[in-house]
Amino acid sequence: MFKNMIVYRIAAQWEGSLEQLEEALQTTPFMACGATQEKSAGWVPPRGEAHGLLAESVGGQWMLRFMSESKMLPASVLNRKVQEKADAIEKEFGRKPGKKEKRDLKDEAKLDLLPMAFTKQSSMWVWIDPQAKFLVLDTGAQGKADEVVTLLVESLKGFGVALLDTQTSAQAAMAHWLLTQEAPVGFSIDRECELKATDESKAVVRYARHPLDIDEVKQHVEHGKLPTKLAMTWDDRVSFVLTDSLQLKKIGFTDTVLDQAGDEGGFDTDVAIATGELSRLIPDLIEALGGEGRTEIGQPARSETHAKESAEAAQAATALDDAPF
Repeated sequence: MFKNMIVYRIAAQWEGSLEQLEEALQTTPFMACGATQEKSAGWVPPRGEAHGLLAESVGGQWMLRFMSESKMLPASVLNRKVQEKADAIEKEFGRKPGKKEKRDLKDEAKLDLLPMAFTKQSSMWVWIDPQAKFLVLDTGAQGKADEVVTLLVESLKGFGVALLDTQTSAQAAMAHWLLTQEAPVGFSIDRECELKATDESKAVVRYARHPLDIDEVKQHVEHGKLPTKLAMTWDDRVSFVLTDSLQLKKIGFTDTVLDQAGDEGGFDTDVAIATGELSRLIPDLIEALGGEGRTEIGQPARSETHAKESAEAAQAATALDDAPF
């Protein structure tokens, strides 16, 4: 569970119950695409049992599973079908279809082909911590996260969220850690990093399986290349890659955690391990980034202010004495 994480802060005033959540999810269950339907999305039982609950609680943590399905219709196949229809019109009526008619032919061709198209399914773990007021999505794609958040906000009365935001941007913090070659308390810096220039060159430097406590890395940051990814480990228990948009990717549990879990498996054990570790990691990461406080729920999300944050990070990298660490 949870190879990636996008974290949201849930509005403090929301006090929904598990029963209300289940009722809301039942309004949009997942159903496979119909013959001429391009995409379908909704909720499935997280335990994988047919007709099971759509919202499960394990140790007070609520788990959901979002499923989407889309028809795979290659553009080349669709264009060929449209051309066949256009050629048939030219042969029968002695004229070429106009632009509007071609658009109509494209819609017709799509309806003809969709029943024969292959389908692709993908799913996403969704975790709600009702006590700590966190919504956590197992995805690294903001577009997919937006789809799930929209569905929840529309279904749950009074449910509001904002992307997790911190006093110090992740990019400024990562630049500081690399320059000082010192990780925040409770964390260690691993052997993977990506740096990007902020000027017109957009130059990129990547390190993989390489020590980062070297002068070369410091020089790149001092010369204007800012970190967009940095591999870290928390408390010798969870490894991950932190991004400049405050996402966590490549999440993995260390042997210390897995050994403690033993040979027991199953849904409840997996949920308990994942939420138990990550519910302690998130507050520690927030503290390492100066605490919460820059974006109020209902205000523009982090993705809308990324350009401004890059400028903040550049200033932080060249004026470390002013950074709040």
